[in-house]
Amino acid sequence: MGQVVVTGASCMCSFGTSPGTITATAQSVVIVDGKPAATIQDCQKANITPFAMCTSLANPQVAAATAAALGVLTPQPCNFMPAGLWMGANPQCLAGGKPVLTNQCSIMCAFGMGSISIVNPGQFKTVIS
Repeated sequence: MGQVVVTGASCMCSFGTSPGTITATAQSVVIVDGKPAATIQDCQKANITPFAMCTSLANPQVAAATAAALGVLTPQPCNFMPAGLWMGANPQCLAGGKPVLTNQCSIMCAFGMGSISIVNPGQFKTVIS
């Protein structure tokens, strides 16, 4: 069972230094606790704010800065690049015809290879299985 994610929810990248927030724009029909429910299609750069600094050596900018600093890890600004849709949603629970995003879902970053997960769903009243 997972809690429905809504606009204002917090998420975190395994290589980020600060949480990002989610803005639900893929549908406007389902409202939970006064906010639009997010779906698995809310995965674009416009939907997820950056995670401040990236610490992944898979990120070319971090690798170059670290090499220039003689091997001392040198974080660089997050340039989140979603790798597909959010994974782990129940395909039978829909909002606006799209699977609802829950706090159990995750998505990968194609740029730094980080795993993004939900830290705070933005509401705690609505749970789906």
